[in-house]
Amino acid sequence: MKGTIKQLAVPMLVGMLALSSCAKEETATNGVKGDETEGKTVTIGVTQFIQHPSLDAAFNGFKKALEDGGFKEGENVKYNVQNAQGDMNNSQTIANNLVSDGVDLIFANSTPSAQSALNATKEIPIVFTSVTDPVGAGLVPSMDQAGENITGTTDSHPDAIRKTIQFIDEQTDAKTVGLIYNAGEQNSVAQIEKVKEAAKNTDLKLVETSVSTTAEVKQAAESLVGKADVFYIVTDNTVVSAIESVVSVANEKKIPVFAGELDSLKRGCFAAYGFDYYDIGYQAGEMAVAILKGEKKPSEIKPEYPSKLKLVINKQAAEKQGIKLKPEWDQMAEYIE
Repeated sequence: MKGTIKQLAVPMLVGMLALSSCAKEETATNGVKGDETEGKTVTIGVTQFIQHPSLDAAFNGFKKALEDGGFKEGENVKYNVQNAQGDMNNSQTIANNLVSDGVDLIFANSTPSAQSALNATKEIPIVFTSVTDPVGAGLVPSMDQAGENITGTTDSHPDAIRKTIQFIDEQTDAKTVGLIYNAGEQNSVAQIEKVKEAAKNTDLKLVETSVSTTAEVKQAAESLVGKADVFYIVTDNTVVSAIESVVSVANEKKIPVFAGELDSLKRGCFAAYGFDYYDIGYQAGEMAVAILKGEKKPSEIKPEYPSKLKLVINKQAAEKQGIKLKPEWDQMAEYIE
C-alpha cells in the first residue's frame, strides 16, 4: 500500500510542478503581469537627427519618464546615444548600428531618425517623438493606429499653425510672411502645406525660400528682407538649429520672428504657439516604460498629440524687432523676458 501511494505521489508532484511552470511562463509571455526586465539591464538606443534645445528637452523628458517608471540610468538601464549632426546618411547608419548592437528599444528623436529606425528594423520596438507628421512620414497608418513595432508622440498640435497664421493676420500689420525651411525634411514640407492651407482664409501672401544646410540659413533670411513683413519658422530641424542666424537678420531689419516651438523664444524669436518638448518626450517615455515592462506592445499604443498648447511672447525680442505690445495680448499670451 505504501509503495502504491509513493508511486502515485511522484507523478502527481511532477504534474503539479509542470502546471506551475506553465503558469509562470504564460504570465511572463502575456506581457501584462510578468516584468520581463526584472533583474536585467535594458539598453535603449537613442538616435537624434541634430542637436538643438527642443530635441534635447524631449530626450530629457523621455529619460525622466523612464526613471519615474523604474528604469534608472546606471542601475537597470543604459542609453546608447547617437547624433546624426543633420546628415541623413549618418541617421541611417546610426539606426543600422543600433539594430546590429541588439538594443532592447530605439528612441527616435525627430522625423528622419524615426524613418531611419523603421527602415532598419521591423522587430525592435521603436518609440518616436519630435515627429511632425507621423502618417505622412510613413511611420504609422493613422493617428488612431500605431505601426507594428512603432509608436510615439508628434510635435504638431492640430491648432498651432492655424492659430499662428490667425495671430499674424489679425494682430499685426503684416501682409507677407517669409518661410525658411529644408525641402528635404518631410516634416517641414508637411508643415508648409498646412501654413498655405491656413493662409487661404486670410489676405496674407507667403514667400518661401529653402535651405539644405545650417550654413545657408542666414543667407536665406537675408534674401527675404524687403519681401517679407514677418518671418515664420516652422519646426524645421535644419533652420531651428541655426535660428540665431534668422534672429540676427530680424533684429537688424526690424522683422518679427514667429517660431513653431517655444524653445526658440529663448534664442530670440518673438512669439510662438507651442508646448514644451520636455512634455512630449515624457509622453513618449511613458510609452517606452509600458513596452519595456511587457505591459503593451508598440502596436497597442496609439500615437499621441501634445497635450497642451499656449501662446508665449518674448518681450525683449519684441523690442529688438520693433514690435509694440498690445494690452489685449495680456489675456492671450504668457510673457518671457
